Amino acid sequence: MNNANSLLNQLRIGNGFDVHPLVEGRPLILGGVKIEHDYGCDGHSDGDVLTHSIMDSILGALGQGDIGDHFPSSDSKYKNANSIELLKNIHSKFLNKGWSIINIDSTIILQAPIIKPYIKTMEETIHNICCKLNDTNSISIKATTTDHLGFIGNKEGIAAISTCLLIRDDG
Repeated sequence: MNNANSLLNQLRIGNGFDVHPLVEGRPLILGGVKIEHDYGCDGHSDGDVLTHSIMDSILGALGQGDIGDHFPSSDSKYKNANSIELLKNIHSKFLNKGWSIINIDSTIILQAPIIKPYIKTMEETIHNICCKLNDTNSISIKATTTDHLGFIGNKEGIAAISTCLLIRDDG
């Protein structure tokens, strides 16, 4: 049991979820990558649901609340904020203080557009910010639809869910 407790003190897991409506006149940004589409996610920041879910998974693993606690929509300085810059802030504030990401697994839920051609770039963007380890498979991003069910299936919104596993650094 002692070894199990020791291991538990070294690992943390967290999950994150975000959803935004789609609107005309905004760029669609997912994982810091601009996606060619006629609609973008509405939100106080750039509406990047993928990056938001990743930040929430990291913060959850560390017991540090959620992105609304750190970048409140009531604060005008975060209006149209670049979510990748917010992720860099979370990384430097928390992960450089004794934790490293083992892996992040994310799923983007959308009916349109098709984002498969962008996924590798999203993974590389997130990996370059978050991962000290050289394992290029440590960031996994997938996409799925709702088979035309609900507001996502009606192309009215996009959601993302992420899970993050952290390990305490040895030094």
